[in-house]
Amino acid sequence: MNENLHVLIIGGGLAGLTSAIHLAKAGVLVTLIEKDTYPKHKVCGEYISNEVLPYLDFLDINLEQIRPVNISNFIITTQKGNCIQSTLPLGGFGISRYTLDYYLWEKAKELGVRLLNDEVIDVQYQNDIFFIKTNNNAVHTSNYVIGAHGKRTTLDKTLKRDFILKKSPWLAVKAHYRADFDDDTVSLHNFRGGYCGLSMVEDQKVNVCYLVTYDSFKKYKNIDAFQNKIMRQNPYLDTFFNTAELLFDKPITISQINFDKKKPVENHIFMTGDAAGLIHPLCGNGMAMAIQSAQLLCELLIENHHTTIVRSRKKIEGLYIQKWNSTFSKRLYMSRVLQKILLNGNLQQISYAVANAVPSIVPKIIKQTHGEPLVC
Repeated sequence: MNENLHVLIIGGGLAGLTSAIHLAKAGVLVTLIEKDTYPKHKVCGEYISNEVLPYLDFLDINLEQIRPVNISNFIITTQKGNCIQSTLPLGGFGISRYTLDYYLWEKAKELGVRLLNDEVIDVQYQNDIFFIKTNNNAVHTSNYVIGAHGKRTTLDKTLKRDFILKKSPWLAVKAHYRADFDDDTVSLHNFRGGYCGLSMVEDQKVNVCYLVTYDSFKKYKNIDAFQNKIMRQNPYLDTFFNTAELLFDKPITISQINFDKKKPVENHIFMTGDAAGLIHPLCGNGMAMAIQSAQLLCELLIENHHTTIVRSRKKIEGLYIQKWNSTFSKRLYMSRVLQKILLNGNLQQISYAVANAVPSIVPKIIKQTHGEPLVC
């Protein structure tokens, strides 16, 4: 057993904080560096599949303390407003990142995780040790580094990751609203150039998060103009925005969202969550994937920490890549296929006709982008 094992985690989102909690519970020394302070809103669909509940129970994470909303139904509409309804095979829950990330941050603190508010700007690997440099001119060392820094950061540029060198056409917009909305339903509404997800989170707030191509968005002066001219062409979105009250000063945005394939291990850094691979928001499963990627990696590191037969770093990296690909590759592929269908008006109508003729096909498609309940 390696008594001196130290793991440093870059990023305090779902993957990073879940990893920190899991490792700390196993007696591993953990440092987590996050550039922002909590609580903080993030661009996110804020729906989590129930597949993660057994794992969260294993980590002693009591979600009832933060009042999530139970969700069991799914609605999708075409640009013209044709509607398909279905139940969710496993169901899920709605919770804001503002509330959930802060709760997990405090949980990690209780377990003795060393939490630092700083920004990692460089990571060097020499002689089996990592040297991590931050914006505050600090240098930290560790045995392993977990990259949980999200969709794209300056660190990705420093590491010269392939995807960061490519321009991406996607822009995401998110805000909370007060509105009359079925709290047991997550809905997805298509419009020209993108799609919008609506679901209830805690305190009777509706999370609205949409993805749109920059080419579609740039023709309009601002978010309000785009929503009024394009999104409201979908009758369901028109009805929603007619009565909804914006709870933010203004929506928050993130640009250059890239769905290209990423490597689960780069420069010996274990990538988790969105840093390892980003699923299209229409599949509503990114948060669950982030949590599960933490489980896959932490189980490997803990197993190696507590065994007398220590695997080489190369072996652990290979096992993680194998597990990550076998768990998520199919979901990511299916999400890319679904996105191509839903962004094409003609294919939307064909899909609507097929789903109406064979209603049982919708839950089956949903299952292709979700996993089974996690075994702990």
